[in-house]
Amino acid sequence: MKTLISPVLLDGKSLDLGSLEEIAQGRPAALDPAILPAVRASRKVVDDLLARGEVAYGLNTGFGRLANRRIEPDQVRELQRNLILSHCAGMGPCLPDRAVRAMIALRVNALAQGFSGVRVELLEALLALLDHGIHPRVPSRGSVGASGDLAPLSHIALALLGEGEVSWQGRVVPAAEALAAEGLNPVVLEAKEGLALINGTQLMTALGSLTLARAGRLMRCADVIGGMSVEALMGTDANLHPLLHAARPHPGQLAAAETLRRTLADSPAIASHRDCPRVQDAYSLRCMPQVHGAAREGWRFAAEILQREMNSVTDNPLVFPDSGQVVSGGNFHGAPVALALDAAAVALATLGTISERRCDRLLAGQDGLPAFLAVNPGLHSGLMIVQYTAAALVNENKVLAHPASVDTVPTSAGQEDHNSHGPTAAHKLEQLVSNLERILACEWVCAGQALENRRPLRFGPGTEAGLAVLRRVVPVLEGDRPPYGDLEAARSLLEEGTLWCEVQEVLGPLP
Repeated sequence: MKTLISPVLLDGKSLDLGSLEEIAQGRPAALDPAILPAVRASRKVVDDLLARGEVAYGLNTGFGRLANRRIEPDQVRELQRNLILSHCAGMGPCLPDRAVRAMIALRVNALAQGFSGVRVELLEALLALLDHGIHPRVPSRGSVGASGDLAPLSHIALALLGEGEVSWQGRVVPAAEALAAEGLNPVVLEAKEGLALINGTQLMTALGSLTLARAGRLMRCADVIGGMSVEALMGTDANLHPLLHAARPHPGQLAAAETLRRTLADSPAIASHRDCPRVQDAYSLRCMPQVHGAAREGWRFAAEILQREMNSVTDNPLVFPDSGQVVSGGNFHGAPVALALDAAAVALATLGTISERRCDRLLAGQDGLPAFLAVNPGLHSGLMIVQYTAAALVNENKVLAHPASVDTVPTSAGQEDHNSHGPTAAHKLEQLVSNLERILACEWVCAGQALENRRPLRFGPGTEAGLAVLRRVVPVLEGDRPPYGDLEAARSLLEEGTLWCEVQEVLGPLP
């Protein structure tokens, strides 16, 4: 029997990172029936305005620098169609289907709030694309992140018109073919609807949100992997004392310290050297809660901004049914999202820099560990080059951490003279997090091999769990072998969330 999965109800108010990620991965979405009266009321304002012959931007005028050109009533539909056709100017590799699904869900969620003057039928047509697995082909480059993510959203709207290409049933086909095969009709856009489809921050918000959801799991894995390195390097847990962290109560620091305490709790390995002469550990071990915690704070800031954005109305003009007003403004400007994603990039890059430093210490032939964790140093090189890979990725992330939002390139003949470049921030963050995943995989593989050199000592419960997960895909190093397969296998487990899930099964829910 087929299992029915309940849809995520889109009401314009309650979408979050987790539910958006589920839609991106294939969970269905539906309109909350409670929003339908508001959507219909906003549409009535548009219809009434047009019936009175009034002029309003985006309804019966040109766009951008051409906003002063009035459009005749019999040309309004053509105006909206032409807007979509002319704005499909994206280039570059197409976005993956999961990103397109997230963009569609976000656009529906914004329109569902009833301030955009569109018909309910338009929202239903967008959701039908998700329901039938019809994913418009959206080139990834072409948005400057103000006046909306115009080009990418236009490529989605193009599919609604039955034009362009879509990904459907594992193939790239003409949109008209996929719509016909699924029994769907192309949409004829009414006044305001073309503009409402493309004025918004849904590209940068979709990419940023999906990346932050992934990074949220990854930064928690960094605590566990870092804890494994502490034990492998015969570090202390004294720096995790609750009183120490209570004296500087940043939430991220408190959370990282708690995860590390529980990872290392009652560790026989740490107990075995309580009376050793070492006074302090290196900063990459001792200051882990402070650095990892600061990264958590940067992530939290960005996540809160994006969750607010995904439940905001970002097109122009906005239609307010209670007063009958149509108000033009700039909610489409991506500055809030762009700055948040740039802040997240700096925060998450820091997780990579401190992880690489621990990786280097694991391989340096100190604290009783063999040089490069080789079985026979000299004859074998062990994991020497793994740190090179981590260093290369850290270097790349330092470049990717440079903010996109500090730049602006004017568009539309100077009418749109300040742009956010939020899409660039989102693309950079996506690559940076992929690199961070690889850096942490490098540390995980090195820490796992170093821990094997400490046997027969036993380790903390989180460390033992982390080592057990790693050993499913990465055997103990017993001589030289190409490490790239081990690194990729470890990275895959991080991407899938396996490490975090299984450590929590041992330790219980972690912050």
